[in-house]
Amino acid sequence: MKALLGAICLLLASSILIARSADDAIAAGLAAEAAFDSAQALEHFQAAAKERPDDPFILQKIARQYSDLSTDATEVEDQKRYAELALENSLRAHELAPDNAVNSLSVAISYGKLGLYSSVSNKVKYARLSEEFTELAVRQDPDYAWAWHVLGRWNYEVAELGATKRFLVSMFFGGLPQASTQRAVEFLQKAVALDPENPAHHVELGFALLADGQPDQARRAWQRGLELPPQEKHDPIAQARARAALAKLDEAN
Repeated sequence: MKALLGAICLLLASSILIARSADDAIAAGLAAEAAFDSAQALEHFQAAAKERPDDPFILQKIARQYSDLSTDATEVEDQKRYAELALENSLRAHELAPDNAVNSLSVAISYGKLGLYSSVSNKVKYARLSEEFTELAVRQDPDYAWAWHVLGRWNYEVAELGATKRFLVSMFFGGLPQASTQRAVEFLQKAVALDPENPAHHVELGFALLADGQPDQARRAWQRGLELPPQEKHDPIAQARARAALAKLDEAN
């Protein structure tokens, strides 16, 4: 009996140590993510995943680091590999927690990024899937600013393809869902309203406004985006795009 009790106590102690180990790794991963160190964050989240391989939160975090690393990478092969790993992990997270809006948007973003390195037919396929999962994220959490952001950007980028390209896409690859610059502006305005201190929402709203033929409003959106301090890893990239767009607008005038 004493041996049995000892074994049970040892098992419980081991379980507690594993839980603490995973929690510590998650905390370290979140700290590295906040410091914009995707590679270090990935290591910590992967360590946590060894203890909790079916934890959707951890898997989504791994997907996010791979997604960010795909942007950081300089070689196309690395960019594509990271995008594929981001999609793999985001799909696993979504499978385990399909009602979670963050997981749904993670899949949408992963499809969008992988489309950058794919054939034309897969670009169209992934664009449809990206819109589908973004719409799902919006339905799951109507107050999720980033879901509106991605949906807005998707709309103005697809709307800017032009009639000829859309016709060819429709003829050869089955077409894309309807998109418009007006909807893009509406959706990005929702993102701004929900998260007004995030510079990326203002910057992307500026591009949607420009696509919608509203350059003066675009200028104001970009200026506001540049006034705000960065909150996310790639905010400086978004702000650099805004500066370049403002300079181009000034040259045109």
